[in-house]
Amino acid sequence: MFASMDPAAKRTENRMPMQVTVDLSSLDVRMPAQEGVTENISPRGARVLTSKPWKPNERLNVRSLLGNFRSRARVVYCVPVDREKYAVGLQLFATAGKWQSPN
Repeated sequence: MFASMDPAAKRTENRMPMQVTVDLSSLDVRMPAQEGVTENISPRGARVLTSKPWKPNERLNVRSLLGNFRSRARVVYCVPVDREKYAVGLQLFATAGKWQSPN
């Protein structure tokens, strides 16, 4: 169920710390959507904390609840953080909008 990250793997782009509440929904309409919070983001990826594990390579839709950001995504990894939370690494595709609305 879980894939672990290779600690020797190098990122091709820097991640920016940002906490944004997001809605994660599976492409399988029978699965309920789930809320999560980003820990960090980059133009092509995000790390999201959720209360439900996601399977590696699972496809989903990501939607920011504080802005108009939308994206298709692929689960790269899912690792337990504690007994109630999972860190999910997402690869983002076809992104549009901003994570947060301008104040």
